[in-house]
Formats: sequence, structure tokens, C-alpha cells
Amino acid sequence: MASVRSHENIELMTYSEIIDVSGYVGNFKIRIRKKPRYVDENKCTGCGTCQDKCPTKADSEFDFGIGKRKVIYTPFPQAVPNVPVIDRENCTYFIKGKCRACEKFCETKAIDFEQTEKIVEVDVGSIIVTTGFDSFDPAPVSQFGYGRYDNVITGFQFERMSSASGPTGGKILLKDGSEPKSVAILHCIGSRDTNYHEYCSRVCCMYSLKFSHLIREKIHDAEIYQLYIDLRCFGKGYEEFYNRLQEEGVNFIRGRAGEVTDLAETTEEKGKLMVLCEDTLIGRQRRIPVDMVVLSNALEPRADVSEVARQFSISRSKDGFFLEKHPKLDPVATTTDGVFIAGCCQGPKDIPDTVAQASAAAARVLATISKGSVEVEAATSFIEAEFCSGCKTCISLCPYNAISYDEEKKVSVINEALCKGCGTCAAACPSGAITSRHFTAEQIMAQLEGVLV
Repeated sequence: MASVRSHENIELMTYSEIIDVSGYVGNFKIRIRKKPRYVDENKCTGCGTCQDKCPTKADSEFDFGIGKRKVIYTPFPQAVPNVPVIDRENCTYFIKGKCRACEKFCETKAIDFEQTEKIVEVDVGSIIVTTGFDSFDPAPVSQFGYGRYDNVITGFQFERMSSASGPTGGKILLKDGSEPKSVAILHCIGSRDTNYHEYCSRVCCMYSLKFSHLIREKIHDAEIYQLYIDLRCFGKGYEEFYNRLQEEGVNFIRGRAGEVTDLAETTEEKGKLMVLCEDTLIGRQRRIPVDMVVLSNALEPRADVSEVARQFSISRSKDGFFLEKHPKLDPVATTTDGVFIAGCCQGPKDIPDTVAQASAAAARVLATISKGSVEVEAATSFIEAEFCSGCKTCISLCPYNAISYDEEKKVSVINEALCKGCGTCAAACPSGAITSRHFTAEQIMAQLEGVLV
């Protein structure tokens, strides 16, 4: 990220969001809202004094709620640029009109409470969409006790807990501050489930196995249970890692957990979380007492995926992720020329696959730039102006936003760079003014005559 920021040909616009996208391949116009940080990027040195002196804390989004951050904060370690942002919703100054401790202690006078948002317009030739994913919220799956029991956490919360830069300094701790002596890791929470997401999230098996290794490394005598449907260790070296964990004494139970409860049936179960499951390998129901439960929750499309799809004219598959042009022959392109996708916005994938897809998308953009021209579809539609009544029916029906209205001539106009020749407009035009090239009525009748002769 530091290399990207320092590159002379790259402009990095952080803490910003896209408002509107218009145009077509080679001629996109994008409006971007740059939100106020209330910190001057040119003056700030990233010393951290403002964060140390800030008296107010809020839940940390980066730590998934298990840690706290200051109201003026850097979003995550090694963030680029290394400039903090003020959380306006929780800042004492914006709420009560007093405090401003960060401003008082900032030696470079970088704090600026008068900053406002800016609207920037840029012209680009191609777009790569890499909006990522959201983590499935397991609270609706109430049988697992997430949100009801203190020591039931998600995989992402465990990841932050076990990180050296996390809220516990890398220590795996229960709510009371003690180390767990037994941990159950439940696979496929929200994925491979007809009630939530039918697809496999692909990364859950391997990060669950990684968690077992981290627990064994930090708590040598801990009892670890992996409850799985089936393990999908498909990558290079993955199967070997699974075998290594078996040698480390991790307990693998083939069976999906049915419930997590704190109701004890014996004295040994008091104070424990009970994981109820069926072990399909031995054909028995089991009650497994543990101190901590880690839920390997699914990857799912971002919450704003519908809005982003509309802005960039991208189709979506039935699982909600962005749809590629062809799953094998063109996996990074979309049906909108000049718009490419990469990473988990297209579907769940691990880091190596994401890097490969991102490199492919960048190569496609560079190929377009070096070529200097763009080929458009041959089978596009055209409007005969003398027959167009200006009813605008075609404009609302076009799935590619390729049709606009000429106010001066009072007729609709088709942009051939956007048109894909789907024929929707031609079929719906009440005046018969729209014709699809290479698919006219005369051509179709000639083909039928040829077949019938």
C-alpha cells in the first residue's frame, strides 16, 4: 500500500466514496465524495499524540467489537495514509461543543474541525471493482448462542484476539480474563445452509484449521474440537496442514453442531458451554463441554451490493455476488465494457485467488490502454429518427443504459459503445422505430425460407 501511495502515476483517494458513474468504456465520468477527516493530511505526521490524549473511546470496527479505539483514530495498523480520522458521531466536541483535546496537543496544528466534504469529478477509461465482502452475522442463527453467551465469538473476532496487534495483545482469553482449557470450532455457520447461503465460503475450513494451530501454540494443553460437515482442503499444502493438526492432537468430529447451550446435566458441565452434535462417524449424539466456541461464519456480499451494481451496471448472480462475463473464458470482465471485477465481490475466495484475479483485471486494463482503441459489438440497435415518437419507452427498459433522449430533436438516441444488441428496445418500441443490426425482420424471414425450401 505504501508503494501504491508513493507511485507517481497513482492517486490514492482514501476515506472517499463514489456518488455517480456515467459514460462508457474509455470515457467514464465518476463523481467522488471525499469525506472530511477533520485532520489535514499535508500537516499530519502520524505521531499519534492526538490519539493518546483523546479521552473518549468507542467500539473498534477493525476489532469487530471486542476492543475499543479512540474517537480520533487510525482505522488499522499500517493504514495508508498514516493519518487519523475523527469519529464525528462519538466525538465530544461535535456532540457537546467542548473538549478539542486533540487540537490542543497537536504540535503541527493538523486538526481542522471546519473541514467539509468535497465533490471531485474524474475521467477514467476503465474501472476495476474490488468492494470485498461482509462477514455473516450469526446472531439470527440463535441455536449457537452468539450474542447470548459471552464466550461464543466469530472467526473474525478470534482472528483479532489472536493477533499481536489485537485488543488482548495476542492472548486468547475468555470474558473473565482467563485462558480457555477447551475450545470448539464450528464450521459452515451461514454457508452451505439452505436457510441462509447455499454456497461454500471456501476459506472457512482452512482458517478454522489455522485457529486450531494458534490455540495449540499459545495454550499447549488445551482440548480443541473441530466440528465439520466435510473438510475442503483443496489448495497447495492444505492437505498436509490438515494432517499436521491431526498429529498435534486436534479432535475432528464429523458432524454439524445442532446447538450451543449453558444448561448443565452433570456437575462436570457446570460453568461450561455445551456443544450438542451428532458424530456421524460413530453414529452417536454427543455433548461436548468447552470454555469457548468459535463460529466459522460465512462470507457474504456487501450490504450495499445492490447500489454498487446499479451504479456500475453490473449483473449479480443468484447468491448476490457480482456476475462475471463468463466463468471460464472471461472471469474478470463484466457485461459492461470497461468494468472489471476482482476479489471477493465476485464470490468467496482466498488470498492467492484474489491476487491472481486482481492481476488479471489489471492486465486487461493495461491491454486496453496500450491498444488505444475499443471494439464495439457489431449487432447493436439503431433508431430511425423519422419514425421515433419520443415516447421514451426504450430508455427505461434498456438494461445497459445505452439509450438517452435528445431534447433538441425530440427523439431517443442509442450509444453504440454501450449497446449489447439484446433487442429489448426493438421488441418494446411501439412505433417500430428501432431495428437490431444483423437481426432484421428481412434477415429472419430469409433464414426461414432457406430452412423451408
